[in-house]
Amino acid sequence: MSSSSSRTEQTFQILTALVDGPLHGYGIIQEVGRLSDGRTQLRVGTLYGALDRLSGEGLLVLDREETVSGRLRRYYRLTDAGVRVLGDEAERLARQAAVALERLKKRGAPRASLGGTS
Repeated sequence: MSSSSSRTEQTFQILTALVDGPLHGYGIIQEVGRLSDGRTQLRVGTLYGALDRLSGEGLLVLDREETVSGRLRRYYRLTDAGVRVLGDEAERLARQAAVALERLKKRGAPRASLGGTS
């Protein structure tokens, strides 16, 4: 991810939540919670600040707006640049995880502590 995204887990989760298609703000909050098994819980202010920043970086755009029960819903989607940045970050994290796991194996860490079974 670009340095201006500060490579936060929340940013990564927001971009990941949008891979399958456009979502509105509350939908993004729900999907991030699901993707992180509840470990990442976005607050509304945090989400919209991140959406503004990511939009400014060209990683996502407003897809459409609709009014539901008198309330405006804005749907956001990834841009091609957002897909590339997310892919690069996912590969970077996978490489880091592989290095960490290899080092733990060399140390003789039990499999259970590596996310496997004993």
